[in-house]
Amino acid sequence: MPELPEVEVVRRGLEPFTGDWVVDVVGVSELRSLKRHPGPVEDFVYRLEGRKLRRIVRRGKFLWWQLDDDHTALVAHLGMSGQILIGDTPDDFGKLCRITLGLSRPPSGAVTLGFVDQRIFGYMALDNLVPTVDGQPGGSGSDAPVIPSRAQHISRDPLDPAFCDDDFIRRLRRKKTGIKSALLDQTLVSGVGNIYADEALWRVGLHYNRECSGLTPQKVRELLGAIRDVFVQALDDGGTSFDWQYVNVNGQSGYFSQSLNAYGQQGKPCAKCGTVMVKEAFQNRSSHRCPRCQRLSRKRVS
Repeated sequence: MPELPEVEVVRRGLEPFTGDWVVDVVGVSELRSLKRHPGPVEDFVYRLEGRKLRRIVRRGKFLWWQLDDDHTALVAHLGMSGQILIGDTPDDFGKLCRITLGLSRPPSGAVTLGFVDQRIFGYMALDNLVPTVDGQPGGSGSDAPVIPSRAQHISRDPLDPAFCDDDFIRRLRRKKTGIKSALLDQTLVSGVGNIYADEALWRVGLHYNRECSGLTPQKVRELLGAIRDVFVQALDDGGTSFDWQYVNVNGQSGYFSQSLNAYGQQGKPCAKCGTVMVKEAFQNRSSHRCPRCQRLSRKRVS
């Protein structure tokens, strides 16, 4: 699943097509890609055509365009395999394209946005914007203190200026779960998925099943710093791409996969100690760790 860096790369790529860009025509070829929209396809098309895409915003893995009425958002979630690509016509995106938006802004010409999704776990939907609980901007890309109603349960991410480190540390240390389970909980901290959780835990030497309540505030703060560092590095590299997935709006792959030290590195020597990295089953996923640097200790970790 695309994580914060991959989704932020897409958001930045879409920024040039906001402001005065108008949605001239909407095409929907897969109804399942509107499964979260509260109405039929005709409602989606009618309410979107003729509207301006004022700004593109992200919180965690959620993207949304704020429309020109200031109280409606076009929400996009990439799911497992979703992509938002830029082309000239709807024919540019192939048979896996589920939704197209034809945009124009005189005299800049016209472009088409294609929502491509092989597995159809992602979606687009129109939603109401509601005030943020803390009165701070809803996410990256806008100063407006509003957020789509379907995303208001999502916590802020560690790169958000309004993210509160102390609150995160307190809430995480109350949990009785393993640390990786907590990091994947988007109501605690957003944007972290399997790849970057493994990378951050490797950097600070924590086993993925280490209980949160046994971590000192200092260790949690160190982990938070590692998450931020790996996010920033991944953003600089355009995200992590495997094969054709997780591409930017121009279809180009990121290359942070070349810098991974944990995820996908099973069978290779640990970059810290040389011990062979392992891959282990974890909650219908997998976890990657160094058996020496990331032992499962029951002792208090500081």
